[in-house]
Amino acid sequence: MLDKILSLDTQLFVFLNGLGSETFDGLWLFITKQSNWTPLFLLLLYVIYRKIGGKQTVYMILFIAVLLFFTDQITNLVKNGFQRLRPCNNPEINSFIRIVQARKSFSFFSGHAANSMAAATFIYFVLREKIQYFGFLFLWPLIFAYSRIYLGLHYPGDIITGYLFGAFFGFLMFKLYQITQNKYFPV
Repeated sequence: MLDKILSLDTQLFVFLNGLGSETFDGLWLFITKQSNWTPLFLLLLYVIYRKIGGKQTVYMILFIAVLLFFTDQITNLVKNGFQRLRPCNNPEINSFIRIVQARKSFSFFSGHAANSMAAATFIYFVLREKIQYFGFLFLWPLIFAYSRIYLGLHYPGDIITGYLFGAFFGFLMFKLYQITQNKYFPV
């Protein structure tokens, strides 16, 4: 059963990765770099500050920092535990896929997907009642993580697992934030 899932994951990766072209490689290399998302992060920080004030913004940033540290460390533990080769390093497929970027680390599961989904989930739940159409925030992890497939660094299963992990722990951190927020910032 696991072999069938891995085979389907590889086939889907080959299809999605094959949709790319050299024309767009620069765009996806730009998208995959976390620091290039700084304008979005600054805009989010400004919106958060305007909606919940300075003290709660600082408090929220502390929670996001802990969340990202946690998801990043767990992702690395899982990667080193499973040791799944990245598509770009997989000798069974790396001769016929598009490799735009290569990494030596392992593939399962995507830290980009986990971290971006964790942060987006947490921020969404904190601000969903204060900002109309805030669900569009989830376009960020979708685009950000797809770049990893495009570049040849992750299988779709790595991305989906990262999304699920990130959403779950982003929601748990939100619940913890709610509990402590009510204690320190009563309405």
